[in-house]
Amino acid sequence: MTFGIDSLGIETPGKIIAVHLNYPSRIAQRGRTPEFPSYFFKPASSLAPTGATIERPAGTELLGFEGEVALVIGKPAHWVSPEDGWSHVSHVTAANDFGLYDLRAADKGSNVRNKGGDGYTPIGPVAISTDGIDQDSWRVRTWVNGELVQNDTSDTLKFSFGQLVADLSQHMTLETGDVILTGTPAGSSVVVPGDVVEVEVDAPNAPGAPTTGRLVTTVTQGSKAFGDFGSKPAINDLQRIEAWGSEDEHAAAVAAGKASPLDAPVETHPLTAELRELLDGVAVATVSAALRKRGYVDIFIDGVHPNHEGDRILGIAKTLRFIPFRPDLFKKYGGGYNAQKRAFDSVNEGEVLVVEARGVRETGTVGDVLALRAQFRGAAGIVTDGGVRDYSAVEEFSIPVFSQGAHPSVLGRRHVPWETDVTIACGGAAVQPGDVIMGDRDGVIVIPPFLLEEVARDSAKQEAEDAWVADQVAAGAKVDGLFPMNAEWRARYEAELAAGKGA
Repeated sequence: MTFGIDSLGIETPGKIIAVHLNYPSRIAQRGRTPEFPSYFFKPASSLAPTGATIERPAGTELLGFEGEVALVIGKPAHWVSPEDGWSHVSHVTAANDFGLYDLRAADKGSNVRNKGGDGYTPIGPVAISTDGIDQDSWRVRTWVNGELVQNDTSDTLKFSFGQLVADLSQHMTLETGDVILTGTPAGSSVVVPGDVVEVEVDAPNAPGAPTTGRLVTTVTQGSKAFGDFGSKPAINDLQRIEAWGSEDEHAAAVAAGKASPLDAPVETHPLTAELRELLDGVAVATVSAALRKRGYVDIFIDGVHPNHEGDRILGIAKTLRFIPFRPDLFKKYGGGYNAQKRAFDSVNEGEVLVVEARGVRETGTVGDVLALRAQFRGAAGIVTDGGVRDYSAVEEFSIPVFSQGAHPSVLGRRHVPWETDVTIACGGAAVQPGDVIMGDRDGVIVIPPFLLEEVARDSAKQEAEDAWVADQVAAGAKVDGLFPMNAEWRARYEAELAAGKGA
């Protein structure tokens, strides 16, 4: 069987070896960072050329695609070094590492059945010679029904191509024609019958910008169900969410009729519409006092100010962390689809993107393009204890941005974008994903979710009292005994409140 690379004269590769996790964008999605690469085998019978179809078996739901760069070994490799590993790769092509989440539990990581099905490894259509092209020069892109869903480059990889060859060569001789699938970037999701998936690998900055062309696969519906003599498909809500990429993407697929609803209700955040309404117009200062009563005194994100006078912010924290600049780390983690881009691309409606910049204001951590992306995504705001570049342009947007002020520098002067959705320190406050962020002209505070309801109700009550007190002062009353209210003033307030005349 040829596999779409006729020009190499290879009938069938002796081994097809795939990497579990490699792109930082995908690692961030999965929430686990491998110290070293791990692998699984795919059978030669799973190979397919461009233009082939792939069946989603009857009784299954979650057929996932993964666009990848495929390495073709040109000369045997045995105990080679990472520095020499790339020289053993003669060609690069495109591959699609299809997998059936419904059978993941059957093989505990070996992926024999969920990734070994007939047609589950389309490859081709053209192999690009690696002569004169560096291992960091490759790009992989994937389209589903014409929409670009994956786009990443090999210079971002946690494990370089040379390292993969070297590591595998310690354990087995890599023979001419063997294929290594090098991992997939963020954007992998689920396809359904009728979908068309296209993968292309190219070297856009190399002479002639060589490309594999698009590897096209069409999904069809299978009619045969799995028998009772082997593992049967089984999925749960966690697998549904992981397969589609996020709860929001799964929900959109459900709305489009492409996915089944979750079996269990998704846990909702305590920042409900009722509590949002309750906090509408309540001052941050009032809420901070309610938190202080409960022992929370270090909840202030200090030093940040809104880009618009009168801005208020209330939402759920999504976090982004920068670490101090170091040239080697920035080279590895600062380019491509880095943590900063991932954070702004994945912030959801009602969330506040909170950025840890270690209080360093002498560089920009947000610019006009990223702020506009967050606004488009429906974010409730952005908070950074660093600077904002393109400040005038950002001021033109409606999204509230709290920062230390303007600074014109680009990314890479003082920071390396490091990770998302972790506990961070912003402006002296600990912030966890899911915390409630509230801000106004007085500043920004962090509210632990489990305290939100009681703090909101307490604060709304206090705000009403303070408004009544202010009315009395405006009418000429002395502050002594009124603020705070003594028993006499309290009784008067309670009486007016009961009569419907108070706040």
